[in-house]
Amino acid sequence: MVTDSALLERIRAGKLVERPEHANERYIEGLKRTLIVSADTELISAPAYLRAAQDAPNINAYISALGIIQDELGHAHIAYRLLRDLGVDTDALVYERRPEEFKHPYAFDVPLESWTELVVANAFYDRAGFVLLGDVFRHTSYGPWKRALVKVDREENFHLRHGERWMSILAQDPERKEELQRAVDWMFVLTLEWFGLPDHLKRHTEQISYGLKGKTNDQLRQEWMSTTVPFCESLGLRVPAHYDDRTGQYVIDVPFPAEFDAERKRWLFERGPITWEQVLERWRKRGPANGELVGAIQRGYAQLRRAIAS
Repeated sequence: MVTDSALLERIRAGKLVERPEHANERYIEGLKRTLIVSADTELISAPAYLRAAQDAPNINAYISALGIIQDELGHAHIAYRLLRDLGVDTDALVYERRPEEFKHPYAFDVPLESWTELVVANAFYDRAGFVLLGDVFRHTSYGPWKRALVKVDREENFHLRHGERWMSILAQDPERKEELQRAVDWMFVLTLEWFGLPDHLKRHTEQISYGLKGKTNDQLRQEWMSTTVPFCESLGLRVPAHYDDRTGQYVIDVPFPAEFDAERKRWLFERGPITWEQVLERWRKRGPANGELVGAIQRGYAQLRRAIAS
């Protein structure tokens, strides 16, 4: 059994953890939690994006969307494979959990219903993935994941650039720009939630202390805004955040966190801020597309089980 002090000394010396026996139980459990969120997020994005890709404006755009979906499934496979190497039953994890037990961000449970919403998701959600996994890639102490993320980091960058390119195209058409603004209005703040609880409420601290990642939730949220806000402003799109020269930080200009009407895709900012416990309750209940998306993943497995049993 590796002691906590020996593990921390190894990490501080810049040595990577290569196998479970090089770490202790707390490190492995923290690593598993982090990998499950990453794997579930990549996996659920596939049916979420496929749903909206049906609205692609032409065959080339549709093929590009399918390429992104293929990448996301590959990223999910990487994370689930790492979990399997840690002794996790990944078949049960993917095919036997109830939809509400998946650990992907709530944003994916709000259905993407148009090409416009898909490309904003690429620019916002994939940028969040790029920020989060880029941080893990640069700082993680777990060697197998660090090496695997070389490929993932490059592909997530392509996904967000795809979103930026299409947002720039749509912004040139006044009618499509209005549609684009409506998508930004609800998706921007959902992506702010993507980074999790603020630092003073964070429940699991081993991600930082054991070097599983390098930056805190609030720091990563700031990093996401530092590129997203200027990009949207360059297209003449309104976002509820601005840069404060005095503090050197981005400031959110609406109540945050806030109540969200998922069916109408509308933030109820007029009701003022809510607590993060209320946000956690919404996350636990999941959103309107949760059952549909997980069902799309699990359907073939369930059909095969029924065929074998008959």
